Amino acid sequence: MIVEDNQADSWFFSEILRSRGYHVVTCSSDEDALRSLEDETPDIVLLDLFLPGIDGLEVCSTLRADPIGEFPPRILMLTARDTVEDRIRGLDVGADDYLVKPFAFDELS
Repeated sequence: MIVEDNQADSWFFSEILRSRGYHVVTCSSDEDALRSLEDETPDIVLLDLFLPGIDGLEVCSTLRADPIGEFPPRILMLTARDTVEDRIRGLDVGADDYLVKPFAFDELS
């Protein structure tokens, strides 16, 4: 699942994942993501830090407080913010990793 409000970034990430054989669900807001997660059980969530509505930190915290299915998804926080404080906050709320845009797509491996 890709949760990204920037359409160009969302398209780019989804095209790369689809070309590698992945089923991709895209969401452009916190509400879309939380609603989609009622029906989807993704292996991984690529989560933008800045979203309309609540931010990615709150979405991540919500997902960790109320896990999805038997195996909660890995959450990768995606953002242009590269401060140590932002990284720590992302990891503290439950992100498995924190990637700064732009990044090499091989970093997702």
